[in-house]
Amino acid sequence: MRNEIELEGIIEDYLNGKLNEEEAKAFEQLRLNDPTVDHKVVAHKVFLESLNDYAAISDLKSKMNQVHGQIDVDTLSRQLGPHPSFIVNIWRKNKAAIAVAASFILLTVVTLYSIQQTTQQSGSVELVSRELAKIKNSQSNLIRKINSTNVATPNLKPANFGGTGFALTSNGYILTNLHVVADADSVYVQDSRGNSFKAVVKRKDSQYDLAILKIEDKSFSSLPSLPYRLKQNGIGMSESVYTLGFPKDDAVYGQGYVSSKTGYNGDTTQYQVSIPVNPGNSGGPLLDDDGNIIGVISAKQNQVDGATFAVKSKYIQEALNSIPNDSLGRKVAFSKRSSLQGLSKHKQVNKIKDYVFMIKVYK
Repeated sequence: MRNEIELEGIIEDYLNGKLNEEEAKAFEQLRLNDPTVDHKVVAHKVFLESLNDYAAISDLKSKMNQVHGQIDVDTLSRQLGPHPSFIVNIWRKNKAAIAVAASFILLTVVTLYSIQQTTQQSGSVELVSRELAKIKNSQSNLIRKINSTNVATPNLKPANFGGTGFALTSNGYILTNLHVVADADSVYVQDSRGNSFKAVVKRKDSQYDLAILKIEDKSFSSLPSLPYRLKQNGIGMSESVYTLGFPKDDAVYGQGYVSSKTGYNGDTTQYQVSIPVNPGNSGGPLLDDDGNIIGVISAKQNQVDGATFAVKSKYIQEALNSIPNDSLGRKVAFSKRSSLQGLSKHKQVNKIKDYVFMIKVYK
């Protein structure tokens, strides 16, 4: 106990500068060697500062009370008190009418704000088709020249809208979103080498926002067997996924994960995936790590980074099954097996890119 009291005394002398130079150096060395002593020094310093602050505040209050006792408050109030202005007088005489007008203005503002918020909410999901007419690229960049001397280059103007599609079969059937090709006068598809082919819309499914195109161009040659297949069962949250699309003239790879098993507003026909997409990604394939098609990119949520929605593969299959046998001339069906399983992502993308097309729409 005595040692504690002596230590407190030494600390106070140290803080007040009463120790000589040799004693101060010795005490500072003790602080370095003993964290307990150092902690007590800091605590005592804070305590002394608090006492000094309290003393200063008490002294200030005492002086203010002395000054206040010498002030004639009533006289100052009469001389310096506020006098009603013109506006204040109007308020006092017409406060009831002004209150009614203010209430009406407030109601109007609230109504307009509610309408604005409703409008913003209704447009909070953006279809990610690309308006190509606004892209300031030259025609030579939009439609690349075909190197083969046996194939004529289509003489096309820049397209109005664009998106992505991917092969359903090796003989030219392509799947994309319905909103990409809606109201199209003509449709062309462009492959990874820059070759453009005339295509026609063969089937529309507004329920799932899907459309089936068929390449009808003499210059088109059948593709090799599809490397991917349509996954029949679903995929779980947090599982890795990736996509390939055309938000610009070259294919763009994007990867992420399944963030929700339902889409916008709980839509059970869609996944929500954490992949950043841009206009032009609509209709692009969504694949799992084994290269299976698990969906098709359709939309993204505005003002939410990486909130992208994709129609589930289950409903792609339902749309294909609903096509009458004689509607397309032959039954459209995905490949039953995938040659991508076990390959690295780089090798998968190299195989897939020849089956993913830019969709160019003319209106």
